[in-house]
Amino acid sequence: MNETASNSVTLRFLAAPTDVGHSGSVDAGTVLEWVDKAAYAAAVSWAKSYCVTAYVGNIHFADPVNSGDMVEVEATVVYTGRSSMHIRTVVSSGDPRGEIPTMRSQCVVIFVAVGEDGKPVQVPHFNPTGPEAIEQRDDAVARIKVREEIVDAMKDQEYTDAGTAERVVLRFMAAPTDVNWGGKVHGGIVMKWIDEAAYVCATQYCGNDTVAVFSGGIRFYRPLLIGDLVEVEARLVYTGTKGMHIAVHVRSGDLKGHELNLTTYCLTVMVARDDAGNSLSVPPWVPVSDEDKRLHAHARDLLEIRGRAPGNRLPNHLLPAGHLTASSTADMANH
Repeated sequence: MNETASNSVTLRFLAAPTDVGHSGSVDAGTVLEWVDKAAYAAAVSWAKSYCVTAYVGNIHFADPVNSGDMVEVEATVVYTGRSSMHIRTVVSSGDPRGEIPTMRSQCVVIFVAVGEDGKPVQVPHFNPTGPEAIEQRDDAVARIKVREEIVDAMKDQEYTDAGTAERVVLRFMAAPTDVNWGGKVHGGIVMKWIDEAAYVCATQYCGNDTVAVFSGGIRFYRPLLIGDLVEVEARLVYTGTKGMHIAVHVRSGDLKGHELNLTTYCLTVMVARDDAGNSLSVPPWVPVSDEDKRLHAHARDLLEIRGRAPGNRLPNHLLPAGHLTASSTADMANH
C-alpha cells in the first residue's frame, strides 16, 4: 500500500492465478473486492476510525484483468459529508515488465465512519485544491441526486413468487474467512457473492458463458455477521440486445432464527460470450405476469435515470434511430 496524498491510497499487487474465475480472466466480483479494500483503506486513513461500506456507484468492466498483471487500485477521497466519504476508485492493470497500466474500471464508493457503538461519527471536512480535485468533487456532488433517485426507485420494488423470469437462489453460511477488520463480513466479499449469483442466473438463461459488464446501485442496508445464514437471490428483470439485467438481493440472519433481512441490493448487467470472447445476442425476455411487467418497466426506468448522470447516456437499444455513434456501438455495457 502506498499513500500518494493525504486523501489518496494506492494498492499495488500482482493478479494471482487464484484470482481467475469462470471467465478465464479476473472476475468482476474479485475486482469489486479490490475496490472495496482500497476504498476502505482510504476511508479509514481519512476518518481515523472504523468505516463501513454504504454504497457502490455504477462500475463498468470495460477490459479484463489477467493473471500476472500488475494491478493498481487507487482510492481517493473526493467529497465528504458529516460522516460519509465519497471515494473515487480506479482499477488499472498491465504487464509488469514495464507496460504502463491501463485503466480497467472506475466508480465512486461511499463509506460511513462509525464509532465503537456502531453509530456514525463526524469525519474531517475535505476541501479540494486544484482544478482536478475540484472537478472530481463537483462530479461526486452532481451524482448525489441521481443516486437518490436510483435508491428510491429500487427500494419500492417487490420481488415475489409471482415472477416467472429466470431465478437463482444461493444459500450458505458466512464463514470466518469472510471477516473484515471490524469483525463483520466486508463489502467486497458480499459483492463477490452478488457476481457469482448473477453469473449463474444469466448463464442458465442464455445457455452460454457470461461475464459482468456493469454493476450499479449497490447499497448496503445492514451488516452481515460471521455465522449468519446468507441467501443470495438473482433474478432476470430485463434484456437488451446483448445485456441481461439481473437484480440481486442479499439477505441474512441468525441461523437459529427464521427471518432473513435485506442486507444488500444491486442490479448487474451480464453479457453472453462465445469461446473466442466475443459478445453474443441473447434471447429477448418477454414479461408474462404483472410482476414481470412491473419489474421490466422498473429496469427501463433505472436505465433512464442512470442516463442522466454526468458522463452517462442511454443504452444503444433505447437511443432514437440515427443517434448511435462510433463510441456507443463499441460500448458493450450498453447493449
